[in-house]
Amino acid sequence: MIRVEHLAKSFGAVVAVSSVSFTAEDGEITTLLGANGSGKTTTLRAVAGLLKADGGSVFVDGVAVADDPLAAQARLGVFPDNFGLYTRLTAREHLRYFAELHGMQGTTLDEAVEYVATQLRMQDILDRRTEGFSQGQRMKVALGRAIIHRPKNIIFDEPSRGLDVISVRLLRRILLDLRAAGHCVLLSSHVMAEVHRLSDRVVIMSDGRVCAEGTPDALIDLSGEDNLEEAFVTLAGLPAEPDTGLRAQA
Repeated sequence: MIRVEHLAKSFGAVVAVSSVSFTAEDGEITTLLGANGSGKTTTLRAVAGLLKADGGSVFVDGVAVADDPLAAQARLGVFPDNFGLYTRLTAREHLRYFAELHGMQGTTLDEAVEYVATQLRMQDILDRRTEGFSQGQRMKVALGRAIIHRPKNIIFDEPSRGLDVISVRLLRRILLDLRAAGHCVLLSSHVMAEVHRLSDRVVIMSDGRVCAEGTPDALIDLSGEDNLEEAFVTLAGLPAEPDTGLRAQA
């Protein structure tokens, strides 16, 4: 479980996050939904211990990130928006390297690699260099690195960005499998259809604050709108029809 309490983070005069609070439960997919600049990525980086918060607290399975970041990170897997693979390494070498970073060795390490390869169906690419991999194959390796130590909690920052249809379908299956296995899945996304389909709870953010949270259907009911996209626009206080500047002059 991930618990965020009154999280605050500024960059100079820019307030990125202001008193953000929410809880992501085990066995659920919790999605941060917001426009660009709403504070989603800053929040996720603070949860992962990659940014030091100016105020508030983050707890991962009861461990305070600020007090013991390494213990908290040991309970987390982070799937980044940029896969950042080492092209001269094979998929297996990536998995082994990250397993070693988590202190695994010997039989424990070998078993972890085989487990992840089986779970993500990576056997056909396991001993190939990652140079030239498709987006779907790259995604599998990046996710494999994130879960090699079998963390209870997994963070995804806009995981479907840049993926083709087949890769998105694969990612969807993986997310649902993780939820079914009891993991706490925390992600950010712009794709409304995916958010509605996958999320148990949605946290709507705007200008660094939480505007509303609840199940997708509860947020639709709360807004009085017909779908999640319109509910998001209403609850986040965004303009219903942004001016593109392309309208014909009268």
